[in-house]
Amino acid sequence: MRTTAVFFAFLFVCLLLAAVATPPLLASGWVELEPHRLMGRLAQVFILLGIWPLLAKLGVLDRVALGYGVKSRIWWRSVGWGWLAGVGILLVLVLALLALEIRVPDTHSRHWTALLQRCGQALLGGALVGVLEETFFRGALFSAIRRRDGAIAAMLWSSALYALLHFMKPGALPAGVQFDWSGSLQMFAHVFVDLFQWNHLDSLVALALAGLLLALVREWSGHIGWCVGLHAGWVLVIQLGRWLTDGNPASPLAGLVGDYDGTIGWLAAVWLGVLCLGVALVMRRQSS
Repeated sequence: MRTTAVFFAFLFVCLLLAAVATPPLLASGWVELEPHRLMGRLAQVFILLGIWPLLAKLGVLDRVALGYGVKSRIWWRSVGWGWLAGVGILLVLVLALLALEIRVPDTHSRHWTALLQRCGQALLGGALVGVLEETFFRGALFSAIRRRDGAIAAMLWSSALYALLHFMKPGALPAGVQFDWSGSLQMFAHVFVDLFQWNHLDSLVALALAGLLLALVREWSGHIGWCVGLHAGWVLVIQLGRWLTDGNPASPLAGLVGDYDGTIGWLAAVWLGVLCLGVALVMRRQSS
């Protein structure tokens, strides 16, 4: 719990620094971004500047702690199998959404060159997201918590933080509200207030279970190769699925997906929960 609190405090400070730096930077005229977007970018900069000293202080900058402590061929083979598994897992979900008419095929014609370009972008984006997020969440964060509080705490807390961070983003001010110091602090406060909106609950639960599945795989394999592949495969299917299909708000089952990305929600939570249970049972059988 103490290690998790350290990470939360670190993120809090980074967001606060971004809130303080946004008004003078906008007033300088050096950048032309909407206030909430600038605050988000500044928070990312402060996180990048501070994360490595923090990880060094916690002693989790070695290969094993970051999730790379196996032979290269084993790690890359795990990434490949994980990617196939990730594509399969999300493909089942997307096909279910189509079968239930929660999402419907996009009727716009797509040229094959545009499809290839989109696939390339989704592959690259998935790879970057997979490596960066898994190195942090299932690598450094998982190891830091596990060393102090044990495997169960590492799986639960890393999953909770993973889900929460997807919603810890500054939002735009209401129309007609002038941006100044008070507006900056209002955006900062809403980063945390928005976490507790009921309309986010389904996506939060689904993301927490996605994080738990990745954490279980991390504990089972001892490295993040499988996690990187799974995550990259998920991103690929979600991005292509959003491009090739549209949400159908008229569907009586539309409530089974959330408003985060139009794909995850209660249906995804059930599917990921079943997979978590399956992996946990396999781990228990192997350890007995």
